[in-house]
Amino acid sequence: MLNPAVTGIENYTDVKAGYRSQWTGLQGAPVTSYLTIDFPLGNDFLQGDATAFPAEGGVNPSSRLYTQNYMAAEPHHGLGFNIVSDVAGPINTTNIDIDYAYHLGLTDRLNLAVGVSAGFNHISLNTAQITLENPNDPAITNGNNSQWKPDLNTGIWLYSSNYYFGASVQQILPQNLYFSSTHSANASKTVPQYFLTGGVKFFLTDDVTILPSFLIKEINPVPLTYDINAKISFQDKFWLGGSYRHGDSFGVLAGLNISSFINVGYSYDITTSALNTVSNGTHEIVISLLLNNRYKVTCPQHSF
Repeated sequence: MLNPAVTGIENYTDVKAGYRSQWTGLQGAPVTSYLTIDFPLGNDFLQGDATAFPAEGGVNPSSRLYTQNYMAAEPHHGLGFNIVSDVAGPINTTNIDIDYAYHLGLTDRLNLAVGVSAGFNHISLNTAQITLENPNDPAITNGNNSQWKPDLNTGIWLYSSNYYFGASVQQILPQNLYFSSTHSANASKTVPQYFLTGGVKFFLTDDVTILPSFLIKEINPVPLTYDINAKISFQDKFWLGGSYRHGDSFGVLAGLNISSFINVGYSYDITTSALNTVSNGTHEIVISLLLNNRYKVTCPQHSF
């Protein structure tokens, strides 16, 4: 979850499980698995209209009529949990966080959410995947190959029925990482990561919408990167999309709302960087469970 402020933005319990294989075909390429759960805490837990959806029946939140008559959410809290596992070469990272957000209406049609997440990162070095000139090198065999580090993230989210803008910071607390027993050697450091995102939904017809969006990412000293995306939804039953990541890849995306309980999304990225000669692209699949959902829809800013 790039921005903890979206925690509890829906009026149901949202469970997502995903798997991403980056640069397939390249030995040691990153592989990511994750599980996220979040839900609102309103006046009537999971049964109220925390995001201004009607309590029962009413207008479909993806319709043009709902957008025209939208009213801002009542103040409410959101709570969530996420666990992310990253494997990149010999480095294994597991991140465990608890998320919290508070949502309130700024105007009749505009909401503000402020969120924070906190937890721990477990970072380990798999020495079995490292070839050493001296297999008994004490700098490695006596090193700190398994470490726990604190994690803190925060963000804000402005949203209405058809647009959103957000800003967030991950890894607020920089941490030194030493796998060698000699701290002066092989040292690395985690640094804050800054994100800015936004999107606007347009109705092409009563049944077809398009959602262009962007994501800007800054991690010092890496150059600024940005993603440009677009997603077209058809009767809120399935959607197709595309993305461009500056200097890195083009992507194609697709998703299907199977029922009011489950939807699935898939993306494939075509590498355009120098890695394209050794990579077969990047695959990602996400399965979402919408527990206690009364509609066959999701909020536009919170879908895959």
